[in-house]
This record gives sequence, structure tokens and C-alpha cells, in this order.
Amino acid sequence: MAESDRTITEADVDAPAPIVSVKPVVLPAPGRGEDLRVRVSAPTTGRELPIIVFSHGFGSSLDGYGPLADFWAAHGFVVIQPTHLDSRTLGIPPDDPRAPRIWRFRVEDLKRVLDHLDLLEAAVPGLGGRLDRDRIAAAGHSFGGQTAGNLLGLRVLDPETGKEEDLADPRVSAGVLLATAGRGGADLTPFAAEHFPFMNPSFTEMTTPALVVAGDRDDSPLSVRGPDWLTDPYFLSPGGKSLLTVFGAEHSLGGIPGYEARETTDESPERVALVQRITWAYLRAALGIEDSSWSAARRALRESASPLGRIESR
Repeated sequence: MAESDRTITEADVDAPAPIVSVKPVVLPAPGRGEDLRVRVSAPTTGRELPIIVFSHGFGSSLDGYGPLADFWAAHGFVVIQPTHLDSRTLGIPPDDPRAPRIWRFRVEDLKRVLDHLDLLEAAVPGLGGRLDRDRIAAAGHSFGGQTAGNLLGLRVLDPETGKEEDLADPRVSAGVLLATAGRGGADLTPFAAEHFPFMNPSFTEMTTPALVVAGDRDDSPLSVRGPDWLTDPYFLSPGGKSLLTVFGAEHSLGGIPGYEARETTDESPERVALVQRITWAYLRAALGIEDSSWSAARRALRESASPLGRIESR
């Protein structure tokens, strides 16, 4: 790897701290049919720790996304990962009466996490009194990107009511949307339109600052468009957004669900390292911690002789 590329992945990142991870922390969830199981990961040192609530992709669970969750926790964030109802670990059949509302249950899961920060904090030895509740970000991959996006102002055309409800959460002040679906309607394949009718997002009210991450080879089977479909959350939302395009990346962005996860079709430690550090640097800037790391990351990509990606902002 060239010296300029090492700068992208290593500069301006503090040495990782030891982390502690507790699972499952169980939150009562009346009306959900299953209590909400959550994993909490945090560094063993530091105070005033910012929070990332993370929504997994379809079928995953609190055990997924170690490459991101462990990195973020080792570099100063508390990472909270709920297991949504579509997780393979729960085995809910497709004809379950909750299935049409899975997208909404997911959003409620994230809000329930934020409602119970006291309980989650108390469940992790040594974490008491160390959370910064004024610095909260929502992040998600794939289906989880839409879920996290709802807390940022993204609206879903509910297939049952035909309405778009505002589910934005003022406690969340920044977001990271990884490989997140674009427009619905005519942009969907017939299969997606039939089986995923909730994939009709509107980005016009998604005003919370966010970093959108897309792979330039993520040719989704759910859309009749190409990889540019995954950039809609950036181009169709109001300003105050940034876009990281990861070169050569498919839907797993090099392996963020886990290098041995069956979803990973494009395993690349270099791409994962890029996503780790760029998202970390962005969130530190967006949450008002410091912006030198974000500036350095953007500069390094611009100046690299063989960049792994491109950042643009508006």
C-alpha cells in the first residue's frame, strides 16, 4: 500500500482502547411479541462518551458488524446494537402478522434504546456516569440504513396507511447510512415492489446531518438502476450531507457485517479500514467533538495517488 493510502487509514486515529461488551441486555417491549435484545460495547477508559445506536441489515443481529462496532468502541464511542424482528436468530416466518410492519418495529427498537439509556448504562460494568447523552448518532447498514434514516427525518410511505409519518428523533444529531436503498416506485424491481412495499422512502425532510456511504459496484437486485441508486439518500436529501463512495465495493462495503458473514461478497480489509476511519472521523466532526480528523481524511483521499474512495459534501 502506498504511503498516501496508509495516511488515509492510519493518520489522526488514536491507539485503540480495550473495550467491554455486554449482551444481551433485555428491554421489555410490550406489543412487539419479543422483548428487545441489545448489545452494548464501550471503551474501558474515557468519559463523556458519545453514543452510536446501530441498526443491522436484514437478517443480522446484535452479534453482527464487529468490524465497525468494535472499532468505534475502541476509539471512544459507546455502540448500542439491538436485534430487530427480521433477524435470523428469531426465526419469524414470512407470514407472521408483524411482517408488514417490520420496518416500523425497527424504528421503534431504536427509539426504545434511546428511551432506556439508564438501564443500558447500568448493565455495563464501569460505564455508569460516562455517557454523553447530548452526542447521539444513528447508523445502519442496508435495511438498517433506512431504519436509522427515519430518526434523521427520512419518511416511509406506509403501505398499510398510505401516509408518511415523521419519525425523526431530536435526540439524534448525526447519522451514517451505509449501502442504504434509494427511491422506490418505478426504481424497484417487480420482486422488490411485491415483497418490500415499505421501500418507498422520501428524503426531502431528512434534515439531520449525515454521511452516506455507497459502493460503486453495489448493483442491488432490488432496483432496476445501478449502483447510483444507493446514493439517493445523499442527492435527494437537504444539504448538510456528505457522500463517501468506496471504489470497488459491493453491498458489504468490503466486509463490514463481518469478514466471514455470508453477506460478504467483496471481502477487502482495506475497504473496511477506510469505512471504519472515515465514519469515525465524520461522527467526531458532526457531533462537535473535533473536526481535524475529518479534514485530514478528506485531504488524504484527495491527495492519494491511488485512492480507495471519494468524499463529496454539500
